[in-house]
Parts: sequence; structure tokens; C-alpha cells
Amino acid sequence: MDKLLIYVHSKIIDTSGFFGGDLERYNQALNYAIKQNDYRALTDSSFLLANAQIVDFPIVYCNESFCKISGYNRAEVMQKSCRCGFMYGDLTDKETIARIEECLEAQIHDQFEILLYKKNKTPLWLLLQIAPIKNERDLVVLFLLTFRDITALKQPIETDDSKGGLSKFAKLARSVTRSRSVLVSQFSSHIPAVKDTLPTTTKQSHLAHYQCAQMMSLSGDVMPQYRQEAPKTPPHILLHYCAFKAIWDWIILCLTFYTAIMVPYNVAFKNKTSEDVSLLVVDSIVDVIFFIDIVLNFHTTFVGAGGEVVSDPKVIRMNYLKSWFIIDLLSCLPYDVFNAFDHDEDGIGSLFSALKVVRLLRLGRVVRKLDRYLEYGAAMLILLLCFYMLVAHWLACIWYSIGRSDADGGVQYSWLWKLANVTQSPYSYLWTNASTIPELVAGPSRRTMYVTALYFTMTCMTSVGFGNVAAETDNEKIFTICMMIIAALLYATIFGHVTTIIQQMTSATAKYHDMLNNVREFMKLHEVPKALSERVMDYVVSTWAMTKGLDTDKVLNYCPKDMKADICVHLNRKVFNEHPAFRLASDGCLRALAMHFTMSHSAPGDLLYHTGESIDSLCFIVTGSLEVIQDDEVVAILGKGDVFGDSFWKDSAVGQSAANVRALTYCDLHTIKRDRLLEVLDFYQAFANSFARNLVLTYNLRHRLIALQYVFIL
Repeated sequence: MDKLLIYVHSKIIDTSGFFGGDLERYNQALNYAIKQNDYRALTDSSFLLANAQIVDFPIVYCNESFCKISGYNRAEVMQKSCRCGFMYGDLTDKETIARIEECLEAQIHDQFEILLYKKNKTPLWLLLQIAPIKNERDLVVLFLLTFRDITALKQPIETDDSKGGLSKFAKLARSVTRSRSVLVSQFSSHIPAVKDTLPTTTKQSHLAHYQCAQMMSLSGDVMPQYRQEAPKTPPHILLHYCAFKAIWDWIILCLTFYTAIMVPYNVAFKNKTSEDVSLLVVDSIVDVIFFIDIVLNFHTTFVGAGGEVVSDPKVIRMNYLKSWFIIDLLSCLPYDVFNAFDHDEDGIGSLFSALKVVRLLRLGRVVRKLDRYLEYGAAMLILLLCFYMLVAHWLACIWYSIGRSDADGGVQYSWLWKLANVTQSPYSYLWTNASTIPELVAGPSRRTMYVTALYFTMTCMTSVGFGNVAAETDNEKIFTICMMIIAALLYATIFGHVTTIIQQMTSATAKYHDMLNNVREFMKLHEVPKALSERVMDYVVSTWAMTKGLDTDKVLNYCPKDMKADICVHLNRKVFNEHPAFRLASDGCLRALAMHFTMSHSAPGDLLYHTGESIDSLCFIVTGSLEVIQDDEVVAILGKGDVFGDSFWKDSAVGQSAANVRALTYCDLHTIKRDRLLEVLDFYQAFANSFARNLVLTYNLRHRLIALQYVFIL
């Protein structure tokens, strides 16, 4: 997704490309200042964006700060000339106005001190900086106008009540406080000479001021450009869908199964890792890999609730700390150090070592990534079979432990003692002077005992057993009863209802894949161009991420009319709460309007309106950014809270769009058809008057702007 990110004093505008070149240094200065809690250079900053290719250089974007200092809302500022003539007053300097005009016509960078007036006619001294923004062809396409309030540095406007002492104090303050432009130039030239001689902390503080001063001067070497550039992931952040992360997840999955197999085996057969150098090395490597996985998870993107890829390092870390961090940390602790205990404390050491089985909980997080490579049915079947075998392995380890315990207690008719006799590897007791309890020695090999135990558990879990290995002691019979109950439940769940489970768990995914396959086949059948096919697929995937395949209209049709109206009001609450045109609407009126609103989701590059198309809808932007293009020129950049369309409640004739409207990012729009809106307004006359008076279109698609080159031709 290509979009333009213009960072000006911590504000962001989404348009259709990236600033290139030295914008990174421009942003770093802002970020550093923010991290140092130095907001003094940022809090009173405002900016406008204006099109440099249209007559009168209309404003295509203004930030919230400008609206606050001027008193005008965005709808009142948009499409007006960036000369800001609507803020001129009696005391606005004519010479400065002429210089601003010359700067705009010459498309050069300059700054001015000018007296402007707020909407309530309050005078305001501003430091205005104008900077041209060029595209990749070195053509000036936009003007960036930044404003800083310098009223405190200027002499107050004298009125009948503001004379004498206050005026003298203002003159004294002005004589002591230099002009803003002089301060910036002196500060910029002074810092490089001294920054290398300062201590580290002081140097960083002065460097932040220097960078902010350089940034505020908007010199040519830091000016951004309006051009397209591939979006970049923040440094040290790993994309969750990259090839390396996919391979890494497979490695973690395999090592998790390895841990789940080896830990119960070592506990049951009292196998000390320290006695086997190869196992000690392997387990140490596994612990290191799991620790590396924790570090990687702190630097790996994830998909947010809205379907967007979250790459903010702070958000990533907080999300991981709140989710899997504790479990992952417990899973990578070096429990094998307890294997260094003496023989009398083997049980304690084995108990601590067995805690490593908590790594099995990581399977759920890893398995969710398997759907990229396997269909859900195949992946689920494989995982269920693996889980079935894993349970059989655990039960085999328990079965051996019971037989060993009985044999150690002198019971010579347990399954383990019988196995020793059958294999002609009988057990014997060894008496030592240090202990009054004889030690059981000799017997079958570990391999024979484990395979026999696994054979018994598998036969009991899949059938009633064959009798060649059977429970003889009371402990063995009790365990066998419990095992058969567990096995019956597992068998019925996994093998008896595997089809039902897969269908229930993958119904939405199957529908998703079916939809994607239908779209792909349609594109191939009708030979749709590749670029358009990619846009369609991107839109389908994005829409699915937002709706999860739910059909809103189908769900609403389940509800009665009254309940349906309540749900529609809730779904459109952002539009009704944010726009003053709906404040005087009664509950009945809002319910009638909400029933006619439709919600749509647009992908980057989608054209919502074409030039010459009839304007039959009123559109409210809930999220995302759009651009209005007339004759290949950007005439407006619309964002959250903006309204575009036509004022057809004032003009009954259906208008034609004079421009294209294209989505720059993923957008959520709430629209209402012209005929439906007029029906509601005709029925609710009191609301119709309030609506016509308070609803201000951010951009009227019927209006056409005159291009600069056409004026030159005329």
C-alpha cells in the first residue's frame, strides 16, 4: 500500500506516496524532541497543505492545531486560497501580503511575520513559513505552510484599554526578545560549533533543540517530497509473514514436540541429562532457541483487531507482555540444573525438570500459522493425530513408572517383572551396607521397556488390548481403568467425530477459501488484467479481515423492525455523534436515517467516484483517507470526519461529479442514497431545516476548480 506520510510537528497526513530523501532526519528530530518531553517547540505548531497547480492554490488539508488557533473548522477552510485572505483584517500589512503572493507565484521558500485575525476577529501574530513540495519529477505540486503563534513576542495591538504600562512592557519585551527568524538562524549556526564540547546529556539536549530549529526553518535540504516510495518497516522489527519467521515457527513447533516427548521420558526412566553429554548439549540448544524466540517475539509484527499490521515497537512489546510472555519465559528456564542433585533428591530434580512440559502450551500459538501452508482440515487432522500419539507416550511413561514402583516394592507379578522373565533378563536385588532397602538391578533394556509400555497403551486406547501385556497389580488395574476411560473419550472425539470437528472449526475458513477460489476463477475466465485482479484480491482479503465473512444485512433481517433500527443507530453512532447536523434529530428521525445508511469498506486505489458520474449519495468518512483528483491534480485530501458528495437537499437536480475520488488507505464509509435522504427530510421538516443549515460539505463534488495552466492559456 502506497501512501504519503507528511510528518509536521507530530501530525500525520495520509496521501498517496511517501516523503523521500531527508524526511527520516526530519522525523527523527521530532521523535527525539517528543521522547525528551520537549513539547515547547511542537504544541503551538499548525500547518496547511495547498495545491500548487490550481488557481488560487486551494487548501487541500489543514490540521487540528490550525483549526484551534484560527477558530475555523476544516469544512470552512478547505478549498479556500492558502493566502488565507479570509483571515486578513484592517491591520494586516499590505506589503507582507504582496510578498506572500510573490513567494507563492515564484514557488520558493520564505517566511513572514504577519498579523491575521481569528474567526471571532481576535488579532493574532503568526510566523508563517512557506515551503514548496516537489514530486519525483522535480515539479512543485504542493505548498506546505506552517504557522507559529508569536503574539507574545510582538507589541500588543493598542486599544482604548491597552495603553501605557502594558504597551511599554511589550516594547521592552520585544527589544529583549529577538525576531523568531533571527533566533532560529543564530541558534542553528551556534549549536554545531559547541555540541561536540558538551557532556553527553547536555549534548543530546542541545542537539534536539538544534534539530528542531533546523526542522522549523524548513530549509531546502530537509524539505520532503511528494512522491511514491515503498513503505518501510521500522528498524529491528520483523514482519510476521516473512520467510524467515515462517521457517522459525516450524522450528519452534518441532522443538516443542521434542520437549513434550523427552521430558516425560526423562522423568519416568530417571534419565539424567547430565549423564549423557549429547542430550545435555541438545537440551541446552533447545533452551537457547526458546530464549531467542522470546527476543524475536518482542520485535515481530502482528495483525491487530482491525486487520492492520501493527509495527509500532511499543505496542508489539506490550501486546506480547500481556499474552504469551510469562508462559514462554517459564518454558525456557534452565530446569536441567536440578539434575545435578544427589540420587536421594532425584525426585525433586525430575519434578522441576518436568515443568518444561509447559512448552506444550506454545503449540496453540504456533499452530495458528499452519493455515498458510496447509488446508485447515489437513492441519487439524495432523495435529489431532500428533496429540493422540503424545497422550499415548505420556501414558506409557506413567505405565512404566507404576510397574517400576511395584517391582521396587517387591511385587514379582507386575507387568515389568513378567517382561523381564519373558525376555530372559530377570531382575535381581542388590543389598548394600549403606541402605536397608535392596536395590533392583539388571532387567530388560530401557528400549524394550519403553516400546512394551507404548504398545500396551496404544492397544488399550485403540481396542481392548491383546492380553500379552496386561495389568496384574492393583495399581496397574486402577491406572488401566482410568486410561481406558480417557482413551474412549479421545477415540470418540478424534476418530469418531473428526469430520464434524473439522467442519465446525473450519466452516468460516472453508467459506473464505471458496470465495477466494471463485474470485480467482472469475478473473481467469474473463481475463481480467493483472493489476485489477490484484486490487480485487486485496479488497476481498481486507474486507474479510474486517467482517469475518458475516453478512450484516442477513443478520439484521433476523431481527424485528424495532430491534433492527436500534442496531442500525448503534452501527452509525460515530456519524450521528460527530456531526452537528444530526444533533437536533429526534430518536424517530435518527432511526429512520440509520435504516437507510449503508457501510462500505474500500481498499487503497479504489475509485469511489469517477468524473462525470452522477452524485447519488452523501458519504461520511469514519476511518481512512481519500484524495479528490481533478484533471490529474489533487484538489483535496479527505480524512476521518469529512463529508463529501452534493448538497442535493438544496438543489433538486442530480449533479455530476467534477472529480475522481480515490481511496489512499483502507477506508470505512457510511453512505446514504439521495432519494432515501430526501424522503426522510421531506417527512421530518423541522429536522430538514436544521440539517440544511448545519451540514457543511468538506468537498462538493459538483464544484469544479480552474487549473492554473488554463488561466495562462486564456
